[in-house]
Amino acid sequence: MPPIRILVVDDSVVIRRLLSDILSGDRALEVVGTAGDGRIALAKIPLLKPDLMTLDIEMPVMDGLEAVVAVRKLYPKLPVIMFSTLTERGAAATLDALSLGASDYVTKPTNTGSSMAAVECIRVELIPKIKALVSKGECVKALSGVANLRVIPMARPRVVSKAGARSKPTIDIVAIGTSTGGPNALAEVFPRIPNDFPVPIVVVQHMPPIFTRLLAARLAERSAIPVEEGRAGASLLPGQAWIAPGDFHMKVIRIGMDRSLSLNQGPQENSCRPAVDVLFRSVALAYGAHVLGVVMTGMGSDGVLGSQDIRDAGGDVIIQDQASSVVWGMPGLVHASGLDDAAYPVDRLAAEITRRVLQSRAPRPLFDSRPFATMEPPAK
Repeated sequence: MPPIRILVVDDSVVIRRLLSDILSGDRALEVVGTAGDGRIALAKIPLLKPDLMTLDIEMPVMDGLEAVVAVRKLYPKLPVIMFSTLTERGAAATLDALSLGASDYVTKPTNTGSSMAAVECIRVELIPKIKALVSKGECVKALSGVANLRVIPMARPRVVSKAGARSKPTIDIVAIGTSTGGPNALAEVFPRIPNDFPVPIVVVQHMPPIFTRLLAARLAERSAIPVEEGRAGASLLPGQAWIAPGDFHMKVIRIGMDRSLSLNQGPQENSCRPAVDVLFRSVALAYGAHVLGVVMTGMGSDGVLGSQDIRDAGGDVIIQDQASSVVWGMPGLVHASGLDDAAYPVDRLAAEITRRVLQSRAPRPLFDSRPFATMEPPAK
């Protein structure tokens, strides 16, 4: 298989050389060229034919945001990874870039203590994202590496009432997990959630500090329901959404009949903090069968074991479909494990979430409501 061809775009000669050396150290990757600004990069794309480009945000002549717009217009399928700073300004610009069509981002290492640590940080963060974005189907092969997975070969049976209807528990909370492509996917879902949504929503989006706060604020601006970054002790109220803060696991805890949020900086799970598995495991424990889990676009396996916990408790899990996912790693692994009830394109997820929640909470008839003429006579 030929190596993945990469175009590195950054106004810093030092960064261009650093990225080129790191990426070229992997046999599956090849840096075919570099550029010092967006205009030069656009001129080189048809000549070099890269499979992916890394793109700095702050550059002269044509900055990263302008370049993303131009790339998406001319090369709509070319994956673009933004290389941004872990600052308020950098986080805001990164979210802008994602909304304009960038595929993902990597933050420049800060306070790592040594150049070797900085190199390792970039290698661990950047290379897996390059491979996931260029080879989407490869993510599902990671299924065998998910430890302790108890695969369900078929959908579990439902309890059937005497009238023949399936008996479903009410949905009292919606838990969402997402990663690569998640900010744009959430921006599709949240504005379509109605303002009278009757249950709380909790979300893990893999992002560092600052980013999650700005993401919550942006979603709140576009949504009919309140969206906030999670905070310890916050009560889970109907019609409110909480985004796990960067670098903190977020859990739902139950004390008596009350549920609230808990934050901790325990060990990473699936190389992530916050982790979807941590959140899903906690909602399954706090709400039992009354959970709807939703796994959306993202690379890696985070969310698979948590989906198993939700299913074991009697809840349901739905996923974003492959066609609308930037990377079908997380939802694809849930599907390959037989843990999802159904898959939906991102533009239908909000409607399906709302339908399932409202349908589960609708009043149910106490007696068989069929007309007498259609009922079978009693056996003699």
